[in-house]
Amino acid sequence: MSDTANEIPDAFAAHNAPALSVSEVSAALKRTIEDAFGFVRVRGEISQPKVASSGHCYLRLKDENANLDAIIWRGTYSKLGLKPEEGMEVIVSGRLTTYPGRSSYQLIVEAMELAGQGALLKLLEERRRKLAAEGLFDEARKKPLPALPVCIGVVTSPTGAVIRDILHRIADRFPRRVLLWPVKVQGDGAAAEVAAAIAGFNALKPDGAIPRPDVIIVARGGGSLEDLWAFNEEIVVRAAAASGIPLIAAVGHETDWTLIDHAADRRAPTPTAAAEMAVPVRLEQLARAAQFGGRLTQAITRYLDEGRIHLQGLVRGIPRLDMIVAQKTQDLDGLAERLAQGPQKLIQRRREDLVALGARLNLDRFRQDLTRTDRDLKVSAERLANAAKRFFADTGTRVTTMTARLESVSPRRVLERGYAMVWDAAGSPVTLAKGIATGDSLKVEFADGSIGVTATGAAPTSAAKPARSGTKRPREVPGQGSLL
Repeated sequence: MSDTANEIPDAFAAHNAPALSVSEVSAALKRTIEDAFGFVRVRGEISQPKVASSGHCYLRLKDENANLDAIIWRGTYSKLGLKPEEGMEVIVSGRLTTYPGRSSYQLIVEAMELAGQGALLKLLEERRRKLAAEGLFDEARKKPLPALPVCIGVVTSPTGAVIRDILHRIADRFPRRVLLWPVKVQGDGAAAEVAAAIAGFNALKPDGAIPRPDVIIVARGGGSLEDLWAFNEEIVVRAAAASGIPLIAAVGHETDWTLIDHAADRRAPTPTAAAEMAVPVRLEQLARAAQFGGRLTQAITRYLDEGRIHLQGLVRGIPRLDMIVAQKTQDLDGLAERLAQGPQKLIQRRREDLVALGARLNLDRFRQDLTRTDRDLKVSAERLANAAKRFFADTGTRVTTMTARLESVSPRRVLERGYAMVWDAAGSPVTLAKGIATGDSLKVEFADGSIGVTATGAAPTSAAKPARSGTKRPREVPGQGSLL
């Protein structure tokens, strides 16, 4: 009995415990979990990251044995330097809480970092392959640097030693105008500021109040992989690849490589080396200019000397002027002497030729030839006159005959026999009555003139046949009407 008596009060006590509502139990669990896990650091692999339209990011952290739901509120997500990606191994910091609506618990993420150097290098290599496949690192798209820029844009921190080294190096080599676009080079928001600075320099107008740089230097001092991570972000790499202004990347030390180094037009091992790439040494340029000037002077002098020697050689081949003049003067004297004697000799020679011809000429025979020729001409002229008379007489007879024939067939002779010709308003002859309509204006031409008439009555049809009778009806002129 003692055992039974002891069990009854325990059961009775259980049945008399106050009943809690579901909300009260959920609230108690929520307080307990939040008090016990107010701050935790969890390491795991990101799975199914998704950004909702509200701006909150939902994801899962998993390992080989369990899953943990997590959420990053919109305000925290926008400040994260590292955006969650599928398969990324991270360490997140935050607090655990419950979600009573689904009887589940979740982690509210407040900070995120990659889990170790190996994870960073793995992510970096995957991102490098992805961007290289898009052609952002191709050598063909890289632009040459200007020989001597007028203005240089620098994207870096305004407080570090980097900007001082760049300014000092440019001032030593070749003083140029430098525009600084101050940005954060590490931590949250650094990548967005660097990308905005590159795009901002490209957006400047060449003739604006702020000059557009001829070359851009993106620089940062050395640091760990995590410190330089902002220059491995896609937004920075894409901004560098899209820059229309030649860009020099000078991030870290000589052994430090970031993705912006692949996308930039030139990569400098240090910020100081970037300044040396941007501008030449002024004294060296002056020395080169002086050297080129000396070489140019030597070339001109050598060209003039060669021309002088060539000209002297040509002069030696030209005869002396006094000798040419003396020879021509002598020739002129000889021609003048010959010219003075020429007319007399010519007249004498022609006189001798005339005397010889006169001796050979027979005047009697010449007169006989003239008489015979004159007689032949008279006979020919008489024959030509008779032939012309006969030709004109025959031609006149043919013309008279043809004229008589033409007159016999002339329409005017027909009109004189009592016929008339009818013309329409266009001046064309009318030959058929069926082509005339009532009211048409016509012109009737007689032998002594023409009159205008208007057509009345209907034209005969083609089917109508003339009446067969012994008497002939008088012929009527179409449109004129009958006079009987």
